[in-house]
Amino acid sequence: MFLHLGGDYVVFEKDIVAICDMDTSTTSKITCDLLKDAEKEGLIIAISNELPKSFIVTTQENMNFIYLSPISSTALRGRLENSGERIALGGFNIG
Repeated sequence: MFLHLGGDYVVFEKDIVAICDMDTSTTSKITCDLLKDAEKEGLIIAISNELPKSFIVTTQENMNFIYLSPISSTALRGRLENSGERIALGGFNIG
């Protein structure tokens, strides 16, 4: 199954490592360092010019990418719950 991240972007649900809320997750120095390093390495994909509400960490073909999405982590979680697939999301098992 696929998860629509916003705009023209979809990813396989099996490739999702984490879906994080931008406001609460970026209070951690570790998370901020992760995002800064990923940006330096060109691994950040901004879905739109809007202020991102969430970021999605994926592993695709042995590469890690981070998508910045204008869709909230709560809305993305709801989409996953409706898909019927099981995935770990921010400490919750969904499905």
